[in-house]
Amino acid sequence: MEPPAQESPDDSPGFDGVAAALVGEDGRVTWWSRAAGRLLGWSGEEALGTPARDLVAADAPTLVGPHAAPGSREAERVHRLRLRHRDGHLVPATVRLLAADGAPGTLAVAVPEDVGPGPATGPTLVRALLEQDRVPVAQFDMGLRVVRTNAAFEELRPEGADDDWLTRLPSVEGDGVAREALAQVAESGTVVAASEYGLGPPGSEVGLFLTCLRVDGPLGEPLGVVVTAREVTPRQRARRRLGKAYERAFHLGSSLDVVHSARDLAQVLVPDLGDLASVDFPDDVLQGRDPPLGYPGQEASAPRRVAVKAADGQWPAALVQVGEAVPTTPEGPQTAGKIVGEVLAAGPGTARQILGHDPELIARLVPEGMRDSLGCPLYHGGRFFGYVQVYRTRDPKPFEYDDVRFLQDMCHRTAGALDNAFRYAREHRTALVLQRSLLPPAATESSAAETAGSYLPASGSASVGGDWFDAFPLSSLRTALVVGDVIGHGLQATATMARARTAVQTLADLDLPPEELLTCLDDLVQRMKAEADHPDSVGASCLFAVYDPVSQECRLASAGHPPPAVVLPDGTVSFLDLTPGPLLGVGDNPFEVTSVRLPPGCVLVLYTDGLVGHDPEAGMARLLEDLEKLCRPAPGLRAEDAHKPLDQVSAELIRRHPSAEHPDDDVTVLLARTRAVPASDTASWEYPADPAAVQAAREDVSAQLETWGLVEESFTTELIVSELVTNAIRYAGGPISLRLIRDHVLVCEVSDPSNTQPRLRRALTTDEGGRGLFLVAQLAHRWGSRYGDRGKTIWTEQELQRGPAAGTPLALS
Repeated sequence: MEPPAQESPDDSPGFDGVAAALVGEDGRVTWWSRAAGRLLGWSGEEALGTPARDLVAADAPTLVGPHAAPGSREAERVHRLRLRHRDGHLVPATVRLLAADGAPGTLAVAVPEDVGPGPATGPTLVRALLEQDRVPVAQFDMGLRVVRTNAAFEELRPEGADDDWLTRLPSVEGDGVAREALAQVAESGTVVAASEYGLGPPGSEVGLFLTCLRVDGPLGEPLGVVVTAREVTPRQRARRRLGKAYERAFHLGSSLDVVHSARDLAQVLVPDLGDLASVDFPDDVLQGRDPPLGYPGQEASAPRRVAVKAADGQWPAALVQVGEAVPTTPEGPQTAGKIVGEVLAAGPGTARQILGHDPELIARLVPEGMRDSLGCPLYHGGRFFGYVQVYRTRDPKPFEYDDVRFLQDMCHRTAGALDNAFRYAREHRTALVLQRSLLPPAATESSAAETAGSYLPASGSASVGGDWFDAFPLSSLRTALVVGDVIGHGLQATATMARARTAVQTLADLDLPPEELLTCLDDLVQRMKAEADHPDSVGASCLFAVYDPVSQECRLASAGHPPPAVVLPDGTVSFLDLTPGPLLGVGDNPFEVTSVRLPPGCVLVLYTDGLVGHDPEAGMARLLEDLEKLCRPAPGLRAEDAHKPLDQVSAELIRRHPSAEHPDDDVTVLLARTRAVPASDTASWEYPADPAAVQAAREDVSAQLETWGLVEESFTTELIVSELVTNAIRYAGGPISLRLIRDHVLVCEVSDPSNTQPRLRRALTTDEGGRGLFLVAQLAHRWGSRYGDRGKTIWTEQELQRGPAAGTPLALS
C-alpha cells in the first residue's frame, strides 16, 4: 500500500501525538507525522523523500536500510540518538525501530528524553533524586557498575572502600550479598523494599536498609538500577527482630502435645529475645490432669523442666536440665507476679536477692554471666500451666517494653494451646472409653468361626473416630460379622457408631438377610441425618456378613465399604469380588448380596479404610502381602497347629501399619477363621401337607436322636416337632422341610412355603387352640423365625445336658 505523501493528523489511530516516520526500503522517508514535524521543525513536504540518515547526527550508527527487513529482529531496536532539528541544533531522543505492518519499510518512533513540564520520566526522576542530599542514592547500570552517587551516599562509604562496596554487603537474613538482589531487580524489574544488610563486621549493630528498583527509559527499555539507603538504628533493628520473631511464631500452638508446645516456645524465644530460655511445667500438666484454678504454689505444683534452648546450641551443664525437677525457691513480694500472671524482670542482683543469696540455688537457676532476665507464667482461664524464663548473657542491653510484650504474647498463645490440648485430651479419653466399651471382646469362639479383632484409635490432631467391629451368633449356629466406619471423629461420631451398632444387632436378631439389613440401617442413618445440626457430617460405611457352618456359605453385602480379604487354608490370599452399594444415609439404591463358599480353615479379613490408608490401591496391595506372610501355614505341622493364632495376626497387621505410632484415622481389623458342622451331625426330611406327616416326623426325629445318643432329649424334641409340623400343615401347606443339627445345642428347623410371620400369644381358658407356639417357647431355650428365598423357617434351640455319645465326637473344625 502506497503511503500518503503528506503529514498525518495527530488523531490517527495509534499515533496520538507520537513523533513517528516511515522509512522505505531505500532508506528515505515515505511518511511523516505532525508530532515529528513539531519535534524537529520539518514539515511533511520537506521530510518526504529525505534520506533518514540526514535527520540524525553524523556520529550516529546506521538506523535503517536494506539490511533491516520488516519483521526481522534487526527491525526492532532501540537507540538513544541525537536528531537534527531544522534550525541546526540536536534533539536527544530515544528511537525505537519497528517493522511496519501493511507497508514496506521500517517505522521509527522517537521520544525526546526531556519532554518538558509534566511527570518526570525515569532518567529525570533519577537526576532529581541524585541532586538532593538527604537520602543516600546510587545509580547502577545494567552491568551493576556505579554510574552516579550523591553526597549523602558518599558519606556512608567506608573508609578506603571501592565503588563496589555496596554490592558486597551481606544480608542479615542470610540471603547472600546485595549484588544478588540488584541482579534480580535488574533482570525482573521487581522492587526490593527495605531489605537489611550488615555494614560492619559480623554481629555488628550497624547496618543499612536498601531499597532497589529498576529504572526504565521512555519506551520501556531498562536503563539501570537505583538504590536508596537508610541507616538502621538499634531500635529499628530490635523491632525488626521481634517482627521476624512474630512471623516465626505463626505455628506456635499448632501442636496438641504439651511437650512439643514447650519446645516450640523455646525455639521462638531464642535467639530473637534472649540467649537462653527454659520452660517448666507442673506435674499436673505432665501427667495429663487438668490444672486447678489459681496458682497452687511451688511445692504443690512440683514443676519439672520440659524444654530448653541456647543460642550457641549448648545448654549450660550447671543449670537444671530437661527432665529434672526445678528446685523450690523462696516466695516473696518480688515473686508475686507468678501468682497474678505478670512478667518478672530481674537483673543479676535482683535474681540473687530473690533466691535468698543461696549459692546452690543461684548455681542451678542463674546462668553464668547473666545480664538480664524475664520470667512469665503460663495462665489460661485462671489455670496455671507452667513458667517460662528467658536470659541474656551475651547481649548487654536490658529487656525493653517491646520485649516484655512479646514474651507475654508468646506465653498467652502457648497457654491457650495447652488448654486446647487438655480439652482435646479430655474429649479423646471420653470418646475412647466410650468406643472401647461398645466394642465386643477381642476374641470369640463359636461353632461357626473363631474371631479376633483389633482396634487402634487415631492420634495427633484427629480425635477418636466411629470405627467398630462386631461378631455375634445367629440362629442355626450361624454367625454374623460386621465392620463399619462412621464419618467424622470425636464424641459425635462415637455416639453415631453406638446407635448404628445397636441397630445392626437388633436387625440381625430379626434374621434379616444382609441386603435387607443394610436397607433398614440406611433408613435409620437417614433419620439421624434429618435430626442432626450438620447433616453432611452424618453417614457411615458398613460390611455385613453371615456365615453358615452347615452349608459353609458366606453371604455378604457392603454399603460403601472396602471388600474383605480371604485367606484359604493353603495360604492363598485374595479379595472377594462383591458389588458395594452407596454409603449409609444416601438412600434410593438397593444393596446387592454376594454368596461365596468358605471351607473350614479359611480366614475372612474385614477392616476399615484406616488400615489401607489414603492410597487404597497401595494399601490393599500391602495388606495382601502382609496376610501372605502372616497366614502362611507352617510346614510339617497338623492343620490346627500350622496357623498362627488370629489375635497374633490381627495385632501384627496393626503393628505393620505405616502410621502405627501416630495414625491419623482409626484402624480396625476383624478376622474370622471358619469352621464347619460335619454332615454326620445334620439330618433333614421333607413331608407333604398331610396330617399323617406329623407322626412320620416324630418317628424320624426319635430315630435320629437315638443314633446320636440323645435319647433324653427325644420327648421334648418330638413335642416341639409335632407342634411345628402341625402348624405348618394347618396354616402353610406343603411341602414341609424338617432339619436337625447337633452341636453344643440341638437345633430343630421346620420350613414351609408361607411368608406369614408366626406370633406368640397366650390362649384363654376357653380357647380350643393357640397354645402351640407358647408350648414351644416353654420347651426350647431359644426360638424364632426367618424368611428365606421361598417361605419361612421356624427354628428352636435346646441346650444339651451332655455331649454326644461315645464314638461320635463333636467336630467344630
